[in-house]
Amino acid sequence: MKVTAVFDIGRTNKKYVLFNEKYDIVHEFSESLPETVDEDGFPTEDCELLTKWVQDRWAELLANPEFDIKAVNVAGYGASLVHLDAANRPLTPLYSYLKPFPEDLLKQFYSTYGDPTRISLQTGSPAMGMLNSGMQLYWLKHTKPEIYSQIATTLHLPQYILYLLTGRKVSDYTSLGCHTALWSFEMWDYHEWVKQEAIHKKLAPVLASSSFIYRHGDKGIQSGFGLHDSSSALIPYRMAVKKPFVLLSTGTWCINFNSFASKPLTSYQLERDCMNYLTPEGSGVTASRLFMGREHDYQVARIVEYFKVAPDFYKKVAFDEAILQQDTPKFYSACMTGNGPFPEPNTQEWQVSAFASAEAAYHHLIKGLCELLYVSLDLVNINDVHAIYVDGGFARNEIFTRLLARRYPNHKVYVSDLPYATSLGAALHVTRPQTYEFANEIREIKP
Repeated sequence: MKVTAVFDIGRTNKKYVLFNEKYDIVHEFSESLPETVDEDGFPTEDCELLTKWVQDRWAELLANPEFDIKAVNVAGYGASLVHLDAANRPLTPLYSYLKPFPEDLLKQFYSTYGDPTRISLQTGSPAMGMLNSGMQLYWLKHTKPEIYSQIATTLHLPQYILYLLTGRKVSDYTSLGCHTALWSFEMWDYHEWVKQEAIHKKLAPVLASSSFIYRHGDKGIQSGFGLHDSSSALIPYRMAVKKPFVLLSTGTWCINFNSFASKPLTSYQLERDCMNYLTPEGSGVTASRLFMGREHDYQVARIVEYFKVAPDFYKKVAFDEAILQQDTPKFYSACMTGNGPFPEPNTQEWQVSAFASAEAAYHHLIKGLCELLYVSLDLVNINDVHAIYVDGGFARNEIFTRLLARRYPNHKVYVSDLPYATSLGAALHVTRPQTYEFANEIREIKP
C-alpha cells in the first residue's frame, strides 16, 4: 500500500500516522516516553530516548513489506531547540520552554537591544522567556559560552526529527515564526538583535520549497521540511476552504488563527495575548490566545466539589435556554492573570454557590468563557472573515458552539472532527494535492 508517513511529536504523546492516497488513516502508533531532567534538575524531554524512538520506528516502517512509503513529513511542538556539534550529536539537554529565564540576563538583553514592547511588536512575540526559543540561544551564548562555541547547527525540534529521518538539516518558516522572537515581521527576515548576536549563523538555512527527494537505497521518498504543530493543523483548512475564515483550535489553550490578517501587531493586540505565526510559505498569520481549557477544568472542579457531582457530569449537560436567561453573578476568571484579552489580576472569585444546580453553574461557566472569547476573536478581526471553524475539545460542546453561532449570526459557524489535523496538515503539505476537500468531518452549527 502506498502511504505518506507523518511523525507527530507532541509533549505527551509521540506517534506516527500513515495516510493512504485518499488521506485516510491506515495505521498509527502512539507512545508516551518518560521525561528526564536537565543539569539544573528541571523536567524536560529525554532527547536521547526520543532520538532512539524515532530512529527505531522509522527503521521498522521502512522494513515493513505492507507499506510503500512514498512521502514523509514531521509535525512537532515548538519553542524547543536541539543543538548539534560538528559530529551532529546533541550537545545539551532539550531544554524545556517552561524553564525560568534568569531575570538578570533578561535585563541585560533589553538594556542592549531596547524597549521590550518594540521588540515584541516587531517579532510578533510577547515576551515569554524560554517560550521565545530565540532567547534560549541567547541564554546559552551568555551563560554557557563553552558549549555555545561548539554548536555547529541548531534545529527546532520538528526539523531535528526530520534530520533523524533524512539526514537533511533545514530551518522552516512555521518554526521560526511561532513566538520565537527571532523573526522580524517588519523586515521579513531575522530580527536585528539576532544578526548582532550572530545567532542566525547557528541556525540551518531556510529553504523556500515545500519538499525534496530523500534517497533510501535506490528508493526516492518525497520529504517535507517539518512543521510547527499549530501551523500544521491550519493547513487542511487553508487547502479546503477558499473564503476567509478564522480557526479556533481549542484545548488547554484556545488559539484563534486568522491567516487572512497578516499585519504587524499593534500594542493593544500585544498587551492582550496576540502573536504572529508564519505559514509554511512564509506569509503571516495573526493569532490570539485564551487559556480557555485550563479555566474550564479549574472551574468544573469547583462545581464538582460544591455540588458533589461526578467529575465528568458536564459531558451530559444538555443545552437549556431557560437556564441561560437566568440572572446570575458576573464571571471572574482564575487562570488568566498575565494572559488572554484581560491579563490584569482578578481580585474576585466567581460565585459557584449562587447557582441552584451544577447544570446551571456549568451553563454560565461556558457563557462566561464565551464572553472572553468574543473579545479575543475581535482582536484577530473576526468581522473581516465569512466563517468560523472550531476544532478540538470545545467543538463537541453544544452550549459553547450554539452560543458562538448566536453571537455571530452573519458568519457560518462549523465544527470539525479532524482528530489528526496536525498529522493531516503535514501529509498534505508534503504531497501537495491539487485539490483537497473535507469528507464528513465538518458540520454547520445553527444558533
